[in-house]
Amino acid sequence: MQQQRVEDEQAMHALPQRMLAAVMTKPGEIVMEEQAVPQPAADEVLVKVMAVGVCGSDVHYYEHGRIGPYVVEKPIILGHECAGIVVACGERATRFRPGDRVAVEPGVTCGLCRHCKGGRYNLCPDVQFLATPPVDGAFVQYIAHREDFLFPIPDHVSYEEASMVEPLSVGIHALNRASFQPGGSVAIIGAGPVGLLAVAAARAYGASRILVSDLEERRLQAALALGATDIIPGRSGDPASAIRELTGGEGVDTAIETAGHPVALRTALDVVRRGGKLSIVGLPPTSEVGLPIADICDKEVDIHGIFRYTNTYEQAIRFLSAGAMDILSMVTDRYSLEQTQAALERALTNKQGSLKVMVYPNGQPEA
Repeated sequence: MQQQRVEDEQAMHALPQRMLAAVMTKPGEIVMEEQAVPQPAADEVLVKVMAVGVCGSDVHYYEHGRIGPYVVEKPIILGHECAGIVVACGERATRFRPGDRVAVEPGVTCGLCRHCKGGRYNLCPDVQFLATPPVDGAFVQYIAHREDFLFPIPDHVSYEEASMVEPLSVGIHALNRASFQPGGSVAIIGAGPVGLLAVAAARAYGASRILVSDLEERRLQAALALGATDIIPGRSGDPASAIRELTGGEGVDTAIETAGHPVALRTALDVVRRGGKLSIVGLPPTSEVGLPIADICDKEVDIHGIFRYTNTYEQAIRFLSAGAMDILSMVTDRYSLEQTQAALERALTNKQGSLKVMVYPNGQPEA
């Protein structure tokens, strides 16, 4: 890894003027374009992008061209789960130097509104989030990003792992919102990439029991590898009844719903113990979902909506640095930048086989 750092620093002296970008010209179509390498503003850092994870939102924009109110109205560059190497710094950017390895937090906020000043900057109304229309994302060779949304990563943490700090942060935030405590029990309904990383986060938090339900067997096996204590196949019977039985009829302290389906949401609510907590991560296809209000009140369930994350990156990097989780096992598919459309198609059409699809804008690093 030290040799890699030396090579990275040597490469800083020959920055190109032009770069490749994978541009979505319309839903279902990615075109490679040559663009100017961005010049960092005074408070920005130029990052050579080394790894980008394909997120479910990327796939949704690629397939449908919109997510709720966010509509693709012009060509856009997707991708926001990324990490890379600092290659240049703006005149007021002093936290980094060329050659530093960084994880990129994709949402740049104003820092001035009540939400930012109150520590909940994920609610900032003026956030500029990579790959959320009209902001371009990270399926490019270089991006300029404000330095306070970059985080150093140690040499033994790979770029792939660092790119997954972003979805890992969602699980951490869901646990933080639920005030999760070591020794508590958690049920995770939905074992896609975010659900699997929530499993890893729960294990790092010291959960005594982690129960995971999903429709796909491969995802359930991946959950076991990341620390789940019990897996419940969603296709067989009633997963809520199975989880209650496994917990002696009491249910779990915290449930996290990541599937984005009304049935999964009802399952998550059903398995929360009396006085327990529910964190809702997944977004259902409809804006309104019926819930049993009498049960919620009778059990006095605390329900938390989860929107991205706040103040989680340093904690996630500490978990990775300590070897607390083996998230590299989730990377099932690897593509070059020129293969970005194939990467998105793979994530869209191979839900049974693919866990995390990774794109390497500047070539795949040697193992």
